[in-house]
Amino acid sequence: MKIVFFGASELGCKCCRRIIEKKLAEVSCIFTIPKEFNISYSDKPVTNVNFADFHALGKEFNIPVISVTAKMGDYTEEIRKYLPDMILVIGWYYIVPKSIREIPKLGCAGMHASLLPKYRGGAPLVWAMINGEKKTGLSFFYLEEGVDNGDIISQKEFPIKEDDFISDLIAKTTDAALEIIDESIQQLAEGKASRTKQNDTEATYVPQRKPEDGKIDWSWDPERIRNFIRAQSKPYPGAFTEINGKRVTIWNADIIEI
Repeated sequence: MKIVFFGASELGCKCCRRIIEKKLAEVSCIFTIPKEFNISYSDKPVTNVNFADFHALGKEFNIPVISVTAKMGDYTEEIRKYLPDMILVIGWYYIVPKSIREIPKLGCAGMHASLLPKYRGGAPLVWAMINGEKKTGLSFFYLEEGVDNGDIISQKEFPIKEDDFISDLIAKTTDAALEIIDESIQQLAEGKASRTKQNDTEATYVPQRKPEDGKIDWSWDPERIRNFIRAQSKPYPGAFTEINGKRVTIWNADIIEI
């Protein structure tokens, strides 16, 4: 199976490396995004704090790597020439248009860090922790029109523990993603992968987040404030407050009785 891979994060890079090293499929080309890039929800360039250098990976395995600096649709013919059987989209930040999704005969699939149809949209791990969820997970699904609404191929669930920070959830997501890669790529190539429609009536949506969304509202209850702080800890910019006109970032907090 020939794959064209779209990725711009550590998660995507680890998944792509796994496919290459275990010879699960042939990665014929990689499309990536620079660390600083423009996106619709921000009026200034966004920094990808989970960035991975796919150019180094491509050089290591002699795979062409193309940086996306224009509209996705502009790359349709470039992608077509690599004759992909499937497109994999992991750790990506742009909408993949229909003109691209329709190229591979086996479809276009991606990963989303939630148990779809819950938490469709942006920053699902952060929102799950902010909202005090006790569990979350990773969904491998087909990309279709709409936001994270395609048929499910596979899902992995994992707990959100009381002492977890967002870095712990990112690590759990990576472990789940590699398990899914190991289990599903060969099944997809053989046409044996499962395909389950999402129940749209159970869908919930969350918006993208920007660094300025990290300001703490001290009127919230203590548990929500603590969740808010640990959800935006490193590698993210951190939750913050203002003291005497100065911005103060808070990386950790505990609740104590006084």
